[in-house]
Amino acid sequence: MDGLQASVDKMRAEGIGDAAIDTFAHHYRRLRDGESGVLAEADIEPVTELPDAEDLSDADASAALDQAVVIKLNGGLGTSMGMTKAKSLLEVKDGMTFLDLVAKQVLELRERGGARLPLVLMNSFATRDDSLEALSGYDALSADLPPDFVQNKVPKVRADDLLPVSWEADPALEWAPPGHGDLYTALVTSGLLEDMLGKGYRYAFVSNSDNLGAVLDPRILAWFAESGAPFLMEVADRTASDRKGGHLARRRDGGGLVLREIAQTPDEDVDAFQDVSRHRYFNTNTLWVDLEALRALLDERDGVLGLPMIVNRKTVDPSDKSSPEVVQLETAMGAAIDVFEGARAIRVPRRRFAPVKTTSDLLALRSDAYVLTAEARVEPAEGRDGPPVVDLDDDHYKLLADFEARFASGAPSLVECERLTVEGDVLFGADVVVRGAVTVEHDGDGQLRIEDGTVLEG
Repeated sequence: MDGLQASVDKMRAEGIGDAAIDTFAHHYRRLRDGESGVLAEADIEPVTELPDAEDLSDADASAALDQAVVIKLNGGLGTSMGMTKAKSLLEVKDGMTFLDLVAKQVLELRERGGARLPLVLMNSFATRDDSLEALSGYDALSADLPPDFVQNKVPKVRADDLLPVSWEADPALEWAPPGHGDLYTALVTSGLLEDMLGKGYRYAFVSNSDNLGAVLDPRILAWFAESGAPFLMEVADRTASDRKGGHLARRRDGGGLVLREIAQTPDEDVDAFQDVSRHRYFNTNTLWVDLEALRALLDERDGVLGLPMIVNRKTVDPSDKSSPEVVQLETAMGAAIDVFEGARAIRVPRRRFAPVKTTSDLLALRSDAYVLTAEARVEPAEGRDGPPVVDLDDDHYKLLADFEARFASGAPSLVECERLTVEGDVLFGADVVVRGAVTVEHDGDGQLRIEDGTVLEG
């Protein structure tokens, strides 16, 4: 049996659009032909200098703002934290969820700029209903575009024969998300790309719904529109905590910019990948896309952008390591920097990057190390360049329910904290203050309680 044809037939039976099928087939052929999806250190060189967003001057962005759309990637369920609903519905600051704050940010920008500025979510089937219901309370958000579109899915293929895997125990596990690089394909399959262009929208500001630092900046928009670039990636200075995140580089052969992820890095190049002094800039996953340029490139390439491929090897049931080994073919949306001729990158300050991937991130965001501005922006508190480093042990804090139980009285004060490490079963009381670098260890029986009002100082 031909694995590609079997996969295509399976996608067609599921009602998946032609552009998504063609894109999957493109990557399947590359995998079948032996492409590994790796990007060796010998093929790239570091990027040493970039334009800096903090050097941009104020400019009239009103015309460009009225042609802009805010797209938030909202497909994640927060399963790594034990959640079963959209992660964006998690309470993060002052009783509000990610989506509450995103909605308020967009409404504030509309009022200040006098622009249409629609908010559009890229949902998954699992996040769609709850997320749209949560936003339904914001009547003022209504716009001349649909409130969302849904990302595609692709079949997992067996690692041994590249046939689409069958898993009767849970057929849903036969499918995988194709990575957020599916953004561009899903805009086509949903009809939204043509809808946006037909209504006079040209610029898309794209970021993750769990990154509350990523707010449309009119200065960057004005600069992007003036530059004529088809694509712009926001990058920030890498630190030791960013060693595993995708970094910006330049291809040696043609000099174009490229994004390299850890999954694309050969084992022998991992040290170079993680060298933050060599590869200085990491991708914040906040992008700007010229929609006219996107349509032109898709037309030129018969609907397939041809993003660099990521080969993700797993088991069909991630919780069962004895289940069949499969390959998931994925792409990253930032990798489009490699396919748009003339694509650019801009350095942004760390305050534009405040994602929540773990409960450690969540604790920092809920604490007074971050403040909520009148414009619904979440920013580091005065005197801080970024959040403290928080490291909560996985055994007691990885799952949201366990985390909430141990911080039931609220996050401790971290505004003067450099690092907080917690190892063991520790219950934090109310109004605890952490200063400097502090490690709390408890390896005894039962639970250690940090009493109300305790000051921990290192």
